[in-house]
Amino acid sequence: MTADLQLRPVHDDDLPEFYRHQLDPEAIRMAAFTPDDPADREGFAAHWKRVRTDPAIVTRTVTVDGQVVGHVHAFPVGERTEVSYWIDRRHWGRGYATRALATLLREVPQRPLHARAAKDNAASLAVLRKCGFVICGEDRGYAAGRGQDVEEYVLELAG
Repeated sequence: MTADLQLRPVHDDDLPEFYRHQLDPEAIRMAAFTPDDPADREGFAAHWKRVRTDPAIVTRTVTVDGQVVGHVHAFPVGERTEVSYWIDRRHWGRGYATRALATLLREVPQRPLHARAAKDNAASLAVLRKCGFVICGEDRGYAAGRGQDVEEYVLELAG
C-alpha cells in the first residue's frame, strides 16, 4: 500500500514541526544552505511570516497519512523561480521528497524552474533529476549549515 502523500497550505500548527525539522544536525549538514542560526526562533518566525504572506511564493506543507513530514516551495529569486523542499530526516528514503516536488510542479505552471543543491547532496540531486531537472550550471557560496563555502549545482526544469 502506498502512503497517502498530500500537499496543503501551511497552518500555524505546522510551524513547530518545521522548526524541529530544521534543528536536526544531519539534515542541516545535508541541506548546507540553511539559516545562520537554525535555533533562532525569532528569525524562524520572521522567515515563515514572510514566506506565508508573499503572494509570489507558493509554499505547501507535505503530509503523509495526515502527519506533517516537511514542506515544499516555489519562490522568486531575481527573474527566476526556484524550488526547494525539506523532509524530516525520520522520513528520508521513502520517496516523499520526489512525490512532494512532483506534486508542487503540477501546481506551479511556469517554466523554466530552477533549483540548487550542494554537489555532494546525492539524495537531493536524485530527487531533482527524477522530477526532470537537469544541471545547467555550477555555483559556490557560503553554506551556514557547514560553516564554509560549498560548491553547488544549479538545475533547470525547462518548459
